[in-house]
Amino acid sequence: MDTIRTDCLVIGAGLAGSSYAHYACSQGLSVAMVCAHELSSGTNSRWAQGGIIFDTSYNPEQLERDIMEASDGTANPTAVRSLVSEGQDAVQALLLDELQVPFDRAEDGELLYTREGGHSDRRIIFSKDVTGRAILSSFHRYVQSLRGLTILENHVAIDLLTLSHNSVHPNDKYKPITCIGAYVFDALSGETKAIIAKKTILATGGLGQIFQNTTNQRGVVGHGVAMAQRVGARLIDLEYIQFHPTVFLKKNCQLFLVSEAVRGEGGVLVNSRGKSFMDTQHPRGSLAPRDIVARAIHRELMASGESCVYIDLSGLKPEFIKDRFPSIYERALASGVDISREPIPVAPAAHYTCGGVYTDLEGRSSVLNLNAIGETACTGLHGANRLASTSLLECLVSAKLTALADVRDVANDDFHLPDVHEWRSPDEVADEVLIRQDMRLIKSTMWNYVGLVRSRRRLMRARRILSQLAEEIGSFYADNRLSRSLIELRNAVKSALLVVHAASLNPRSKGSHYITDEEEIDLPLERHDDLK
Repeated sequence: MDTIRTDCLVIGAGLAGSSYAHYACSQGLSVAMVCAHELSSGTNSRWAQGGIIFDTSYNPEQLERDIMEASDGTANPTAVRSLVSEGQDAVQALLLDELQVPFDRAEDGELLYTREGGHSDRRIIFSKDVTGRAILSSFHRYVQSLRGLTILENHVAIDLLTLSHNSVHPNDKYKPITCIGAYVFDALSGETKAIIAKKTILATGGLGQIFQNTTNQRGVVGHGVAMAQRVGARLIDLEYIQFHPTVFLKKNCQLFLVSEAVRGEGGVLVNSRGKSFMDTQHPRGSLAPRDIVARAIHRELMASGESCVYIDLSGLKPEFIKDRFPSIYERALASGVDISREPIPVAPAAHYTCGGVYTDLEGRSSVLNLNAIGETACTGLHGANRLASTSLLECLVSAKLTALADVRDVANDDFHLPDVHEWRSPDEVADEVLIRQDMRLIKSTMWNYVGLVRSRRRLMRARRILSQLAEEIGSFYADNRLSRSLIELRNAVKSALLVVHAASLNPRSKGSHYITDEEEIDLPLERHDDLK
């Protein structure tokens, strides 16, 4: 078994992980960054459409109020203030000055701003409808030249290393629970490596792929929360799974996100009769916070028996639509919908994990030397529901604060980094048919019983199904050779059970966690292929 030693191990190469690598390497630390796929693909950050909040200095108190209102009054005020106070400098220094990301600008060169759901002002900068791609493309070109950074593409983290569980020295089990790196699997060679690090940073994103319909990329099944839970880290707020209200939905066509910016530029939600229904639900109408819009759509679909509602763009000029939203226009057109001439069919889908690994504002988890940043972490910034376009900003800010704190620790602390036990894997090859079937069962169970509207009876059924499945998957995992799909399955069922457990403990509807003991009519949604 190969062993790699480094100052910092970053698991995940999205905006949070890449930003951390930038800040840590620039301060002289060595960093190994594990990327589950090729660097240029596979992260949720890359597919973010809407934009990133930039102008936090203009009326910061109002931005704080917008974040708090979107969270249904549950966000951590300290985390909110930190994001607002640190956000503009982080965007200016890294994205605008250093990377020169091509955000949309007016003819005079000034940045253009848009507005999204829950926002009281136009304070979001963007790059057409492919903001995430513009940022990550610039970032990944940049990080490949960082001195001190080793990028391990097509490597998947298996489990975290701790002194208690993995050290070759028996007496280390008496030390406090301390993370010293991770076992990682090389998906191309099939070999396993140990990466031993002073600091380990979870930046694996969310867990949307445990749901049948989701905006998340393949493999995003909660790797970070599952690994953290197995070593005893505290998790928090996992019942708060945000469902994006507007995902393109047409029978036999691929799902994809339809940015909130479409409504920010004048799109209006209407039902199958062409009637607007959001004005009676919230003062901001179609630009209400996401949880409110998603549940309003749910009610419309239950009442009508239809599979989708629509975004009416008739108030926008066709040329503007094609120029402002080129990616959405092309993807919809490929599915037979010309959004410059007809409304966009949409319905909710699992989108963002507001909870995660509990951390302070410098990324510290409850396990020594284990950090989490971005969507994997939970500082309480989002509370029960996330405000649009805060996620990319959180990636930058959390990565910066965590990296700078780690630089101080590495300079001042002593680290005990012993050798670890050899990883051993069985020779039996796992049956991929069984893996796919188990994953389908996880997804359908979570979609049907732990979705947008929940009840105690549904949660109890989900727990029974998933508990039995977890036992079978545990035996299956122990008896078979490692593979990417087997690692994903093991973490998916763990993440699903964690969400069910959190939802079962919270009887109070708040934000994106809506629970009722009344029987609900199931949404008439056909099964759709996962977003790619």
